[in-house]
Amino acid sequence: MSPTSAPPPDLSALLARIALRERAAFEPLYRATCAHLLGVAYRVLNDRDRAEDVLQEAFINVWHNAAGYRPDVAAPMTWLINIVRNKAIDALRSGKTERASTVALDDDAMAVAGDPALEPQRLLDDGLTKARIDGCMAALNASQRQALALAYYRGMVHTDIALALNAPVGTAKAWVRRGLDKLKDCLGAAGVGA
Repeated sequence: MSPTSAPPPDLSALLARIALRERAAFEPLYRATCAHLLGVAYRVLNDRDRAEDVLQEAFINVWHNAAGYRPDVAAPMTWLINIVRNKAIDALRSGKTERASTVALDDDAMAVAGDPALEPQRLLDDGLTKARIDGCMAALNASQRQALALAYYRGMVHTDIALALNAPVGTAKAWVRRGLDKLKDCLGAAGVGA
């Protein structure tokens, strides 16, 4: 994250705006989630074109049913993943007759082990962890967030951070230290890194 980049969008707020039919909220929601959600659909269907179709149907569903989202029941990304996963499973079931008419794969083709990192449950868990981390990062003030981003994503030391943010070295150190402390507490409370 560069010092000029914006923090990740608040998905709950975007869904609330979409529930009010605010079109301007739809694009940032789509941009923030489409790559991950396409991956979820692809893992279920193993077909890029069908996964894209499912993603389109899922976002239409989100547009029409955003008012049904309840933040007390699920995180926004969890809700979105469930919509996409259910649409993908429906598409998979409807494609059974299509698959029945295709040539069966031999046993050797079926013996190929899947990548555990790409299993749907693992992707869901990783997505939930990322959402919790994003939430904790959003809880930091802008200076702390920028200082941590420069330290971890660009490998800058305190003096470089101070120069980049036009602040005294002691202030830059405090931003990093306090930001890390707040991040550690927040992630611990969210059950991340345990």
